[in-house]
Amino acid sequence: MEHLKVNNKISAELIYRSTDTLIILGILLLASLHSSTYNIQGYLIIGLAASLLFGLIGRFTDIYTSWSGRPFFRDEVIRLIVTWLVTFLFLIFIIFVVKTSEDYSRFVLISWLFVTPVLLISSRYALRILQASLKRIGLNNHSIAIAGITKQGLHFAEMIESQPHSGFQIAGFYHLEDDGSELELPRHYARLGDANAMKEAARTGEWDQIYLAPSSEQSLLSKRLINELADTITPIRLIPDDFTNTLLHSRYMEIAETPILRIYDAPLSAQRAFVKRLEDLFLGMLILLLVSPLMLGIALAIKLSSRGPILFKQSRHGLRGETFQVLKFRTMTVCENGKHIKQATRNDCRITRVGAFLRKTSLDELPQFFNVLQGHMSIVGPRPHAVAHNEEYRQLIPGYMRRHLMKPGITGWAQVNGWRGETDTLFKMEKRVELDMEYIRSWSLTLDLRIIFVTAFKTLHDKNAY
Repeated sequence: MEHLKVNNKISAELIYRSTDTLIILGILLLASLHSSTYNIQGYLIIGLAASLLFGLIGRFTDIYTSWSGRPFFRDEVIRLIVTWLVTFLFLIFIIFVVKTSEDYSRFVLISWLFVTPVLLISSRYALRILQASLKRIGLNNHSIAIAGITKQGLHFAEMIESQPHSGFQIAGFYHLEDDGSELELPRHYARLGDANAMKEAARTGEWDQIYLAPSSEQSLLSKRLINELADTITPIRLIPDDFTNTLLHSRYMEIAETPILRIYDAPLSAQRAFVKRLEDLFLGMLILLLVSPLMLGIALAIKLSSRGPILFKQSRHGLRGETFQVLKFRTMTVCENGKHIKQATRNDCRITRVGAFLRKTSLDELPQFFNVLQGHMSIVGPRPHAVAHNEEYRQLIPGYMRRHLMKPGITGWAQVNGWRGETDTLFKMEKRVELDMEYIRSWSLTLDLRIIFVTAFKTLHDKNAY
């Protein structure tokens, strides 16, 4: 089989970083031409400083790895804007500290502030379109074959097809063993042969890359294949099954000169937990101070519009399964807290008129900042479910209770990714748990700030809130 092979070793990250530098520096220098006091040296210095700082901050806000491997998402645009705002504000602070603000035109700096993020986003989008176009004409292609018709192999192929800018082209699948452990191959994928055909293709370099996707039942075969493929000229990569994936996310430690894998363990070290607690205390007190007049108004509206308490308390599981009383503004005519709790549904007759507005805007969650200050909750973390729901889902979803290795949060990674609201199907709860575990494994202060920022913009138009 003949196919076009093009060496595109230049990484997408390098392209994006170079483009960002040209935009940040170019916009400032162009805007400075309209300044009555043209200070080319000064503008050049802060432009270069901004480019360097933007790249450094971008490492923490994940603006390069995400753009290079995923579709064009709104939260990525927000991360880009946040990175630019932090860069700009830091530079302005430095300019004032060193008392050189009179050397720079306010018109130039304001123009730079607003035009730069627009062009940064536009350039990213244009590069995505260009990459996809190059792939269609064969100039951005890596032909890859997948060995193993399994759940993880098919999922990988679907994700590759959903990202035309990635430069990968699925040539087809090899089946490994006729032992019943593999799935049926969808018709639009080519069947390339068996394991022997795959080994021959690896030796001749027929494909740019070969991905092994064995099932957990094929572990012995995997070991044999990896050994047999050691002398081939084709890059061989492994797509882990669920068990291997669990081990990959484990951390290594040593006790009594014995290597130990921490498979299910506290995700935060003492130092990281301390940082997260400081974040909760500082932001929690700041937010409560800002929204206290609003909370007083909400309390008055609830009291005047319906009978019942202002606050609703319900038992939830917190860190390591500890039970605590979560606080919310009452939005219903009932206050259920027993063994059987019915989730709120769309157009639920139990929801009051004021309650409907509070739930839609998530203002009913504001009292939970008191839970944060008490130490039962965090601002960001897996959302706490009612105890009754925990007892139900821990029987249905493997690893469900591992969500409680971290304090529950007012908002979370699952919520900003669209998995908020009623979990009327098991699939919805599984996706929520999957994203919760992804957050726990990937926690960072930057990720928390990003989630808080996205939540603030997303709350008012969340279609899943009712």
